[in-house]
Amino acid sequence: MKLIKVSMLLALGLSQSLAAQQCYQEVATSDDTDRFVINIDGTVSDTKTGLMWQRCNYGQVYNSETTSCDGDTQPLNWQASLKGALNDTTANYNDWQVPSIKELASIVDHRCTDPSINAGIFLATQSQNYWSNTSGISNINSAWVYQFASGLNSLHAKTSNVYLRLVRYEK
Repeated sequence: MKLIKVSMLLALGLSQSLAAQQCYQEVATSDDTDRFVINIDGTVSDTKTGLMWQRCNYGQVYNSETTSCDGDTQPLNWQASLKGALNDTTANYNDWQVPSIKELASIVDHRCTDPSINAGIFLATQSQNYWSNTSGISNINSAWVYQFASGLNSLHAKTSNVYLRLVRYEK
């Protein structure tokens, strides 16, 4: 009986990790791909918002030869995310920050699920929660996250381990 349960759990976990992104063209898009300019240094510029995003998750390195992300990304708590942003020098910029909830919302693509983002622009996005720098009003021990499996936002305890994608203001 235990073997069956373990096998079923493994199969479920494996099928979730192998699930492909699904996008529905009939749904109005919140993600106009023409506004994004992919830069050769592993960043993407958003001409609508004036923001520059990292194409890879925090902890990964963009590989320009394979146009993919190398390394593993590890979820981290909110405080570690803020510190990580301060020390990040991706593409030789030193002004990376954890995005606000509004900035993070600007890259959500509600046409797609698993992940709900343009996966051709924002590489290796996990279908998981991603930190914002926006604290909860009624609970300062929580911060807003976006769940990229569904594109919904919610509050999470700042002690939770969550994924991260950094942003900066393009000058």
